[in-house]
Amino acid sequence: MTTAVNEQTRQIAVRVNGKEYASDVRVRLTLADFLRHELRLTGTHVGCEHGVCGACTVLMDGLSVRSCLTLAVQADGHDITTIEGLACEGRLHPIQQAFKDEHGLQCGFCTPGMLTTLAELLNSNPHPTEAEIRVAISGNLCRCTGYDGIVKATLAAAEQLRGNGARP
Repeated sequence: MTTAVNEQTRQIAVRVNGKEYASDVRVRLTLADFLRHELRLTGTHVGCEHGVCGACTVLMDGLSVRSCLTLAVQADGHDITTIEGLACEGRLHPIQQAFKDEHGLQCGFCTPGMLTTLAELLNSNPHPTEAEIRVAISGNLCRCTGYDGIVKATLAAAEQLRGNGARP
């Protein structure tokens, strides 16, 4: 008897937010659904399911990916960081704290994708300009903030990270 493609499974091993997981997953399961439904990490939001809105953005080996377009089997052997993994030892990541302090969020739906995208930017560029920040978030849609608070928060987080000598 032949198994339908959507019922086939593969074993994956993945590190999510520093914790190792091994799981049998359906080959067509998205990384977003694996994170949300299998691991119960619901901070990653699913919006358009077409890779356009950026709400589902997570970091894979430090680089942003759209988890709604990435299959869970593609994450096998990789290190995934979600919004839940940005905080360290009970302290918010500087970009999270700056979003809070500088009013970089409103409804919060886009926030997880924005924060992971901006954590990647700040890791690779400790001195981003306003224009560079706007380019970095150009793939993340926000219907509430007008982006000004997000840019201001990112500049503040960059300054804090440079002042502390810390890296995200």
